[in-house]
Amino acid sequence: MNTKMKLALVGMVLMAAGTLAGSTPIQLSLTPSIALYDRNQRVEGLTVGVWSENPQSALALGIANGSTGHSAGVSLALVLNYADNYKGLQWALVNYTTGNFLGWQCGPCLGLPFSAVNYTGGTMKGLQTGVVNYAGHLTGAQIGCVNYAATAETGVQIGLVNLIPENSWFTGLPDELAPGMILINWRF
Repeated sequence: MNTKMKLALVGMVLMAAGTLAGSTPIQLSLTPSIALYDRNQRVEGLTVGVWSENPQSALALGIANGSTGHSAGVSLALVLNYADNYKGLQWALVNYTTGNFLGWQCGPCLGLPFSAVNYTGGTMKGLQTGVVNYAGHLTGAQIGCVNYAATAETGVQIGLVNLIPENSWFTGLPDELAPGMILINWRF
């Protein structure tokens, strides 16, 4: 049996296993509506597309990657990553998670591991490196020009403008600094 035949056989076995398990090992898409599998099909393996959108535990490669439900993995996009809830690495110019995020949000801005914008509406546990970083609730670190955390349990912000509105002005030292600071702000 030649190498091409072996690879084809392995691919068919993986697809069959994915179908039996309620997920698929690979998704190829031009848009969420023009794809190998429906946008509700869970992908556990590899997603490659111009614009994809699936619940997944996968390596996602594309221009825009969407992850629905509770997803995990590595999401590498040229422009945009968006998710409901995500664990892992989001790497794009813009990373947007409506719910909770655990991991690192970053991207390729100016040749550095910085995104233009990182947004986590829920709890952000981990690291955000971007020009503008936003977290609904911060447990981790934000490094960028403008960092904002609506609330923070334990967190450090390093940048030109750092905002944690729930902090009081120098009354909680050393556990918290101030609602807004230049260069560094924290809450522990």
